[in-house]
Amino acid sequence: MDLGLSGKKALVLASSRGLGAGIAATLVQEGADVILCGRNREELAERSSALNQVGPGRAFFTEADLFDPGVVDHLVTTVGQIFGGTLDILVNNSGGPPPGQAADLTPDLLTDHFHAMVSRLIALSLAFLPGMRTRGFGRILTVASSGVIEPIPGLALSNTLRPALAGWSKMLASEVAADGVTVNMLLPGSILTARLNDLDRRAADRSGRSIEAVRAESEAAIPAGRYGTVEEFGATAAFLVSEKASYVTGSMIRCDGGAARSL
Repeated sequence: MDLGLSGKKALVLASSRGLGAGIAATLVQEGADVILCGRNREELAERSSALNQVGPGRAFFTEADLFDPGVVDHLVTTVGQIFGGTLDILVNNSGGPPPGQAADLTPDLLTDHFHAMVSRLIALSLAFLPGMRTRGFGRILTVASSGVIEPIPGLALSNTLRPALAGWSKMLASEVAADGVTVNMLLPGSILTARLNDLDRRAADRSGRSIEAVRAESEAAIPAGRYGTVEEFGATAAFLVSEKASYVTGSMIRCDGGAARSL
């Protein structure tokens, strides 16, 4: 299936590694031109270079820290310099916040992460939205977490803040659907990344078990019987931002191997 992504211009946040990197790689493989961004310049340079050796799309990169108050202006300027201001696809991705308990959240911690995980993603979306509406095509995809529909123990920050994006995305989707712009959320379950390895390692340390035992228990609880791959996740994202998904909007799509038990 030709997803119609060839020549499309995309910005993928937090894409130096993990889920964001997987999405960026798939989009480049489908022919899109993609700006990767993150805090580690060396990783971004290496990943962009590797993608450009494969193509057929082109990969660019810029350093960007979502905790930086100037990050929205920086990314808007970068898109202007590289793509002439035209952006067809925005993938909002903030990576995973540190684990913790709900009783340990403080106002300062919530405020700092609210800006990095919510307000700056909304501001960036609104910066590119007018152009998308004028051109009659746009895709805003926000990577969140299955914790939006079923809170995950030990991930209080994520469980608290990501639902705000869900409410905003749903409202925006209904406001811009007639203009050819879709707004969706992609909810990963247990996708095998460095972050998941870290969470499994922490669980192993707390329980005094091996990481292999912790992982086996986690995988046994997933109907698919295994963790997902970054490639599977990237492919799901690529479809949602494609021309073929033009009638899919206002949705939260799970990519979790059937792990979430809610309807």
